[in-house]
Amino acid sequence: MDLKLTGKRALVTGSSAGIGKGIAARLLRESAVVYINGRNAERLERTREELSQYGDCRAAAGDAASPEGAEQIMDAVDADGPLDILVCNMGTYKGTPYAEISDEEWTWMLNVNLLSMVRLTRHYLPQMLERNAGRMVLIASECGVKPLTDMIHYSVSKTAVIGLGRGLAELTKGTRVGVNTVLPGLTWTENTAAYQTERAAREGKDLDTAIREYFVTYEPSQLLQRITSVEEIADTVTYFCSELSAATNGAAIRAEGGLIRSI
Repeated sequence: MDLKLTGKRALVTGSSAGIGKGIAARLLRESAVVYINGRNAERLERTREELSQYGDCRAAAGDAASPEGAEQIMDAVDADGPLDILVCNMGTYKGTPYAEISDEEWTWMLNVNLLSMVRLTRHYLPQMLERNAGRMVLIASECGVKPLTDMIHYSVSKTAVIGLGRGLAELTKGTRVGVNTVLPGLTWTENTAAYQTERAAREGKDLDTAIREYFVTYEPSQLLQRITSVEEIADTVTYFCSELSAATNGAAIRAEGGLIRSI
């Protein structure tokens, strides 16, 4: 299927590794011009060099968790012209018992996971509306619908992202601009691999057994009964970056392997 993304200019935040890197690679394979983003300029450049094998990959270093960092990112992208696609993927997580989450930790979590997206969408949505063209995809999490008790602040931040996505979509009424939110589940990133490998060693099990038992114990309702791949999430996101997905707007798209039991 031709997603008609050739020459489209896309920014993917938090894309020096993990899901964001996978999304950037997939967009590049569709012949989009992709700006990758990260806080560490050296690491970002290494990723840019790696991804350049797939197409025109450019770097926009900066930390969208700060107003100054967000401006740095937007200045780098805007210098080359208007943006067609914005994928807000930057995020963080931390497990902390609820009673021990300080105000500072709440502020940090919401700033990184929510306000980073607010800063970029506030800048690019008016431009897309003026041109009557553009796609935005916000990366939330299944935790935004099914909160984790050991990461309530993380879960709340992702619920807020879902609300942000729907609110922004309301502003696109009657236009050719679309805003959707994607809710990945447990995905095999570098961090996931390290955690699962360490957990398996701690429990004295081989990795495959530990992962299989993880789903039996912690996620029995997940229909795939396996960890999704970065490529699977990237494929889903890339479709919603295309105008071929125009019939879907303001949606919270679940990519969590059927974990959440609902109709």
